[in-house]
Amino acid sequence: QVQLVESGGGLVQAGGSLGLSCAASGRTFSSSAMGWFRQAPGKERVFVAGISGTGYTYYADSVKGRFSISRDNAKNTVYLQMNSLKPEDTAVYYCAARGLGIVSVAPYQYDYWGQGTQVTVSS
Repeated sequence: QVQLVESGGGLVQAGGSLGLSCAASGRTFSSSAMGWFRQAPGKERVFVAGISGTGYTYYADSVKGRFSISRDNAKNTVYLQMNSLKPEDTAVYYCAARGLGIVSVAPYQYDYWGQGTQVTVSS
């Protein structure tokens, strides 16, 4: 059974930093694209960052320069380092994996999802 488990969310003041982790089990995702998405109350789930099977990274314009995605294939884990956080970054953050190695910004193209972790940024 494939599982993605996020951790690292919490409450932080504006300007602060948080690091999220997503540990995968049940299969290896070393050649798969992995993504982070977020969903604020009453809004759609949107792409935040992605990393391809070959290590290329992609970011939403709203987080470019502040967030950094990385992966450790030996640990089957993907990370999201979030710096200079803003109140508008407040959302539930989800980790996702797809069978292909190419990053997509569309949630429906991902096959596996974590349960989500809450990130709250206070002003």
